[in-house]
Formats: sequence, structure tokens, C-alpha cells
Amino acid sequence: MKEIINLQHGGGGEETHKLLTNVIFKHLGNSVLNVKHDGAFLNLNGMLAFSTDSYVVSPIFFKGGNIGELAVNGTVNDLSMCGAEPKYLSLSFIIEEGFPMEDFEKVVLSIKKTAENAQVQIVTGDTKVVERGKGDKIYINTSGIGVVNPKADIKIQNIREKDVIFINAPIASHGMAIMSEREGLQFESDIVSDTRNLNFTVKKLIDTFGDKIHFLRDATRGGLASILHEIVSEIRLGIDLFEENIKVEDQVRSACEILGLDPVYVANEGVFACIADETIAGEVLAMLRSENPNASQIGSITSEHPSKIIMESAFGGKHVVHALAGEQLPRIC
Repeated sequence: MKEIINLQHGGGGEETHKLLTNVIFKHLGNSVLNVKHDGAFLNLNGMLAFSTDSYVVSPIFFKGGNIGELAVNGTVNDLSMCGAEPKYLSLSFIIEEGFPMEDFEKVVLSIKKTAENAQVQIVTGDTKVVERGKGDKIYINTSGIGVVNPKADIKIQNIREKDVIFINAPIASHGMAIMSEREGLQFESDIVSDTRNLNFTVKKLIDTFGDKIHFLRDATRGGLASILHEIVSEIRLGIDLFEENIKVEDQVRSACEILGLDPVYVANEGVFACIADETIAGEVLAMLRSENPNASQIGSITSEHPSKIIMESAFGGKHVVHALAGEQLPRIC
């Protein structure tokens, strides 16, 4: 009979000790975590960035990743968008009674691999177990600390008219990977999530261009359109977008059409928008394309229509890109 997680694993006694020893410390142990204190002792210099996020994705395993990989990459990327080099993460689990131990270990191993890829350390955490029906398999919270690059000055207030907007990869893959496997909405698809760490790409941009990189934001919940709306609502300038420059993989676009979704509102886990000074537009695009040939310059900042996003189609027509009303894709991260 396969082992499952039960309430005793969250009770603080012998079973908790076994869970921590046989899974958590076995796979994630390092010189900081192995101190086994209630906190972590860290050595950091310079301005710090701090971020936290919780992950409740359903299903927890999907093509291209799982909830553990999302939890690490999500917080790493949030720190990166601050212009910081991620260093340390905390990791907390809320596990529903009955969750298979084998699946829990898969999640932990994925966390280990993803943290190693991003070159961050898991240094503290917590594990709780809730009764059956009081959760949904597993939830994860991660918090992270990073050191801000001394060349970085990433603030929404730095955005200026004529700044250019880039994305580093095609959009909507993560949301469609989740939807293709969701119960009741399954259809044949080879779409995989785009979950990835972005810290090394961002470091390269800031090391090269410094404060000419005005703003960064990863396009997660609500997709590309939602983060651009957050921007125009704050800066009182507008955005011109070019639809043909916003890359979407063919099968992702087809899946969106089947479900009646607009890709610009669909979640991503490896896409970020970069807003930079117009004088470095060509160089930024070349750098992004050196990592992904589908990176693109998708638009610019304008004063012609404050607080509005105007999309120009491939045929020359224009329309307003409205803010997302409601929750288009529940539980995608």
C-alpha cells in the first residue's frame, strides 16, 4: 500500500520528524537549512529586495512543470523584476491529509532541481497538514530575498514617453497548458508550460544597460494585458501595441480559440515585459533574441491617449485593449 500523508505528519511529533528528515532535509538540505532553527542566519550586503507568493495551481502536475517548480520560479522571477539577484527562499507547505507521499517527494525533488537551476538556496520553511476536504492536495508559499543590482533603478515612475516595450518569449503557454489538462476541459494538446527562471536574463540586461532599463514585470495572472493596464493606470501615459509582434505559438493560439480566450489575458510563468529607453531598443532586442528568437519589440509609450492601450492589428485596424473583467483563468499559479 502506498504511503500517504496523514495528520500526524503535521502534528510536530515523530511522524513530522520523519517527514522532514526523509523528504525535506534529505533533498533540500544545505549548510543554512541544516542548522534546523526556526529561522535562518544569512550574510547579505547591499540593498535587499523581498517578495512572497502562494501557489494553489490545479492540477498540481501539468505538462512542462508542477506546483513546486512554479513556487521557486515565481518568487525568483518576482525578485528579478525588482532588479535583484535572488539568493535565499523560504518554503512552506500546506498539505491535505491523504496526499500521496510519492507525489510529495516528486514536488520536493522538482523544487530542489529548480532552485539549483536558479542558483538559490532554500534556507527555512514550515509544513502543515490539514484534514481531508480542508485543502486541495497541496499549497505552497515561498518568500525570497535578493540583493539589488547596484546598476538597477527599476521603478514604474521611470517610464517615459517614447520608451519601448519588449517581451522575451511567446505568450499564453502556461495558462493553456493548465487548461488543456484541467478536469472537464481536457483536449489533446502538446502545449507545455513556459515556467522558467528569469534571473540570469535580467541580470544580463541590467549589467549591460543599467538604469536605461526603466521597468520590468513578469506577465503572470491576468497575462500581458493586465500588467500593461497596471502600468498605464499609474503613469498617466498610454501604450501603443502591435498585434503581429506579440508572438503566440500556433497550438497555443488554436487552444485559445477553442476556449474563446484572448492570449493577451492568459497567464504566463516565463514571460516578462521590459520597458527601456528608446536609444537602446535595437541592442535590447538583440540581447533578448540571443536567448529566444521569438523575443519581440511589441510597442511603445505614448502621450496621445493617456491611460489607454491601443492595439494595431496586422491589417492596420486599431482597437482598445480593455482591462480584464473578472477572473479568466482560475488557479493557474
